[in-house]
Amino acid sequence: MAKQLPEILNIKTAAKTRIFEVQTVDLRFSNGEERTYERLTPQRRSSVLVIPIQNNELIFVKEYAVGPERYELTFPKGIVDAGEEPIESANRELQEEIGFGANKIEFLRSLYSGPSHMYGLMHVFVAQDLYPSKLEGDEPEPLEVVRFPLEKIDELLADSTFAEARNLSALFMLREYLKSK
Repeated sequence: MAKQLPEILNIKTAAKTRIFEVQTVDLRFSNGEERTYERLTPQRRSSVLVIPIQNNELIFVKEYAVGPERYELTFPKGIVDAGEEPIESANRELQEEIGFGANKIEFLRSLYSGPSHMYGLMHVFVAQDLYPSKLEGDEPEPLEVVRFPLEKIDELLADSTFAEARNLSALFMLREYLKSK
């Protein structure tokens, strides 16, 4: 039997910046308990993460992440633009971030990152049969492209400096995908 969703009693904007809006959401649960949650305003726009493979190598970008205040090794990713299908966004992000398009893009699955505090739906793809193609991106500085041997996925999964949850999830999905091929 499905649990009854909490009743939303009130939603207010607590803070707003150029990029983010924080809401407080007053809820009443089915047992009568009331709580106030905070969340980033749900924009309901999904994003994509693309795992590019070329010559038995994974292609990453090294990009500054303001949260941990360091450069992170990450797969190409970005927001699905209005009017785009996720697979189109995946191919666009590849061209903007690593300078390649893909003739073969396969959907792995969708996942939520941080569902307790935001919408965060991300579609994960594997891209192969790459060809040179560069589109202008919106990054503030050129991204460093980093290649990593595909056969060393387990080493990367064990590396404590490779700790971004979406990228780790994508690598685990890729490992299972490769086993099925």
